[in-house]
Amino acid sequence: MRLQAAVQLIYPPQCLSCDAQVTSDFGLCPQCWRDTPFISGLVCDCCGVPLPGDDPDEVVQCDDCLAIVRPWSRGRAAMVYRDNARRMVMALKHGDRLDLAKPAAGWLKRAAAPLLQPDTLLVPVPVHWLRLIRRRYNQAALLSAALARHCALPHCPDLLIRSRNTHSQEGRDREGRFLNVEAAFRLNPKRAWQMQGRPVLLVDDVMTSGATLAACTDTLLEGGAARVDIVVMCRVAKEG
Repeated sequence: MRLQAAVQLIYPPQCLSCDAQVTSDFGLCPQCWRDTPFISGLVCDCCGVPLPGDDPDEVVQCDDCLAIVRPWSRGRAAMVYRDNARRMVMALKHGDRLDLAKPAAGWLKRAAAPLLQPDTLLVPVPVHWLRLIRRRYNQAALLSAALARHCALPHCPDLLIRSRNTHSQEGRDREGRFLNVEAAFRLNPKRAWQMQGRPVLLVDDVMTSGATLAACTDTLLEGGAARVDIVVMCRVAKEG
């Protein structure tokens, strides 16, 4: 305790997003907290996007989830993908900010609380091995591992394999996004037994159209998962 106090005296905790001093490690300063669009209140039960309304326990779906058949059961998101939330995701994904996974796990746990069961298996959306070599880590796996530790739940980081090196989803329309990830995932035969007959929580950093999450969910359900729910750090939401 004395050593920790001495370290904090020499190196006081800084905001996760800026250089401002904060009272504890892995915290946000007041300004960055205000600029971070955390999701609360009424949300779509299928994808977690915030909806107009006051009752967080009401089960409703957004227009997108009413129009598109989602293979997963329920979904949640910790933040809307804009402002400081977008900056933190980009820092985690491309800026080697691996330290962001720990606080993000707390935000994910709060968002995913209605989905968590004692035997839930946490599984990340995988990246292709060529991309893993270039980036050196899978941000979704960092998030799912941190969330699993935070919730004391089992974690299988390599249950899913991205068998095809898909191109970036950026700039594609909805149909193009779904076609891009079609048949892009398969189960790791050495790990498939871990999910047989049990609920799976699929973890990713960002959900836009849901194409990648849908392709992963289809693979998990076909392989024997009892059900699949999803949770993401950020959900892209329509402005207005």
